[in-house]
Formats: sequence, structure tokens, C-alpha cells
Amino acid sequence: MKYEKIFENNLTAAVETLRKGGVILYPTDTVWGLGCDAANNDAVARIYEIKKSQNKKSMLVLCADADMTVRYVDKAPAIAFEVMELATSPLTAILPGAHGLADNLIPEEGTLGVRIPDHEFCQRLLRKFGRPIVSTSANISGCDTPKTLADIEQQIIQSVDFTVDPRCEGHSTRKPSSIIAFGTGGEIKIIRQ
Repeated sequence: MKYEKIFENNLTAAVETLRKGGVILYPTDTVWGLGCDAANNDAVARIYEIKKSQNKKSMLVLCADADMTVRYVDKAPAIAFEVMELATSPLTAILPGAHGLADNLIPEEGTLGVRIPDHEFCQRLLRKFGRPIVSTSANISGCDTPKTLADIEQQIIQSVDFTVDPRCEGHSTRKPSSIIAFGTGGEIKIIRQ
């Protein structure tokens, strides 16, 4: 089967799974992640269960672009988007004013971790799905972050509804993103470099 056909089949299956409230295991621009519809409370709860975690600050969302991002964060300063656009490696921005997504995804302070991935599979998945997708490392909380599908524990793989073919991995950094938090007044705090 040709690569493009494999790619398309995986995109279609992943989107169908997300629309049904399922959880996917998929490659991102950084590491392999667990994902679901970021607006689905039950799906988000399942990811917490799979990871054995309830830490709302540990899960971020992937957005296709700045336009998608501003539909779900309404207090992000302009500087955040400038920094995101200029970043030369994967960057997660913690943005204020999160709304319109699953309640159990947004911490008490109302922020949302957002990354716009420079990754073909993720971009096409986001555009086809049409809204943010949860992205959190595919590991039990506190365990090592898996860099490849082969690193992921069987109990995680068996807990998801669909696993993307590793041939769709593309160019991942195989390490977590940098994290910068932005305040409503443009304050910047580096969380992880």
C-alpha cells in the first residue's frame, strides 16, 4: 500500500475515533501522545484514567493555527502569537482565558496549554477534525516519556481506541516541547526550555 493511502486511511480512522469520543495514540511534532476531542469531558476523563493522573496542568491541546487558538482562549496577549510564530522548535504556550473546551481540561486559573505543531500528520488531523485535540505524552504519569511507539507500555496501547500507524510519524523531535506561560498583560515566564 502506498504511503499516501496509509496516511489518508489513518487520518480518516483517527478523525472518526475522535468524533465518537474515543482516544487515539498518535505521533506529534515532539513525542507520541494520547489524544481526544478537547471539548469532550468523558474523553478527557478517559485520558486521565489511562495516565493514572488528574493533573489538569499536564495536558495541552494542539491547534492548527492562531485562528483556531483564539476561538478557545480570549485573553492571550499578541506577544504570545508572535513568539509562537517565531519559535524554531516545538513550543507550548500557556495562555489565559480558556473557554469552550472540556471543563476537566481547564485548570482553576483558566489557562490552556496550546501548541501549533509543525507536523504534517497533526496539521492534517487538526484541519480535518476542525477543533483542538488533547495532546499528552503516552505514558503513565511519572514514568518516562516514550519517544517512539516501541517505547509505549502495552497497557497504554491496549487502553486506546485507535493507534496511528508509525509510518505516519514524520519528523518528530522525540523530546518534550519548551513551555512558556503568558500573562494577560504580556508577562512571560519560561516554564521549560
